[in-house]
Amino acid sequence: MAKLSVAVQMDPIEKINITGDSTFALMLEAQARGHALFYYTPDTLAMRDGIVSALVHAAEVRDIKGDHVTLAPAERLDLSSMNVILLRQDPPFDMAYITTTHLLERIHPKTLVVNDPASVRNAPEKILVTQFPELMPATLITRDKAEIEAFRHEYGDVVMKPLYGNGGAAVFKLSARDPNFGSLYDLFSVTFREPWVVQKFLPKVVEGDKRIILIDGVARGAVNRVPSGDDIRSNMVRGGAAQTTELTPREREICERIGPTLKNSGLLFVGIDVIDGHLTEINVTSPTGLRAIKRLGGPDLASEIWGAIESRF
Repeated sequence: MAKLSVAVQMDPIEKINITGDSTFALMLEAQARGHALFYYTPDTLAMRDGIVSALVHAAEVRDIKGDHVTLAPAERLDLSSMNVILLRQDPPFDMAYITTTHLLERIHPKTLVVNDPASVRNAPEKILVTQFPELMPATLITRDKAEIEAFRHEYGDVVMKPLYGNGGAAVFKLSARDPNFGSLYDLFSVTFREPWVVQKFLPKVVEGDKRIILIDGVARGAVNRVPSGDDIRSNMVRGGAAQTTELTPREREICERIGPTLKNSGLLFVGIDVIDGHLTEINVTSPTGLRAIKRLGGPDLASEIWGAIESRF
């Protein structure tokens, strides 16, 4: 395989926690394969007369906490000169994020952007999943109070969360007659301009929220994330514990059902969330889980992702 030039669009690399960071795992693997590695943050993107550029650092990475990266001085480079760009900054999925997808779309697919920027823009985690209502728990997307109250009346305990949130932030469970609903509704109304998600609460979340990684539309590994204490959120950044797991027949069915849509959309690296056999999210912006899966004895999915990327050249 010829050496590729690989630029990673991500949040400030000096602030990441390398122990669980999937972007860092992908960078380590790219470097191990001999690819030339570069890094930039999305705030340095620019487009002038149709040329998309960024302030790019050549990067050397090491799996050493506190000493994980060495950066060369930044240069403004035409991003179309790269072979591959990994679109890996974390949400929030806001207009700034959407704008980066418009810019990167100008250079893709001549420069391979992973994941496809147009598909990322059109498939935010809590919207794409609604293409498969038969796989999901009962779900409402709205900011209309009467609709939410009717949904609560029908299903009792529910979960409310921002439509474009991430990492378990602002996820609330409401009981059937929760006196906090009015205050929470007011808080969401002034905090989020968009609608939000209301879902039937799945009690078996206490047994885990399974993160399944799909590569080119095929399930390749999984980790079960179990909430800590009395928290309903299983995200590892919120204290969820990672456990080894196997896919159930229902989970394989879910992956087989959504896999062709992901592959045909150029969504090469995807992480889905499944609770008690129900698909809750399809994560395409900056999926995580690679290092946890490998640490627990699972496959080296960073290597598999790079194998899928290299197969395009």
